[in-house]
Amino acid sequence: MTRRIVVINGKGGCGKTTVATNLAVWYAHQGLYPALFDHDPQTSSSRWLASRPGTAPPIHGVSVQERQSLGITRSWQLRVPLETRRVINDTPAGVAGLEMVDHVQGADVILIPVLPSSIDIGAGADFIRDLLLKAKIRRDSKSVRIGIIANRTKEHTVALQSLERFLQSLNIPVVARLRDTQNYLHAAEQGQGIAELRHPSRSLERELKEWQRLLSWVEQG
Repeated sequence: MTRRIVVINGKGGCGKTTVATNLAVWYAHQGLYPALFDHDPQTSSSRWLASRPGTAPPIHGVSVQERQSLGITRSWQLRVPLETRRVINDTPAGVAGLEMVDHVQGADVILIPVLPSSIDIGAGADFIRDLLLKAKIRRDSKSVRIGIIANRTKEHTVALQSLERFLQSLNIPVVARLRDTQNYLHAAEQGQGIAELRHPSRSLERELKEWQRLLSWVEQG
């Protein structure tokens, strides 16, 4: 069964590409032949994929923003291999209204990364409200599940405490708390996910456990 995961937030710079690419890496290593759709005009996911080592498990990439080559139809460009079992959508910043509805239509799981700052918390609240009202996504829906990722967190900070209070008020599960660590930068520079890093450390082990928690929630049901 193919499942579609949408990583989305109207606020830019919240880590959507980091979440999307690392999800693709996990699924690639599990033999689920993920397809990574890059909807962002900056094509960050596509550039990351282009730098991926040839020996790494394959990830099928689709750059939605690229112009179609001569003689190639739109439907052919957006196709995925038959063996694909996980489709991950890395959405652009600024999505709202009908564009937001289009991105989440047909999704099985919606992941919303939120940063611990007052600006991001306010923007996240507005986006989640629009998602529930305009896209008519219900918190208790069994067909599509919404999870929030607290991203780039630093322990014992006022910003994190504000984010935690905001998240507790939403009645939407916080499925992961990803830390602000250089591991993500090191992995991205090599076209990898943090699960593929080969320098074990306490911070990396803690982060991998949080990703296992995230994957367990995504794969429920």
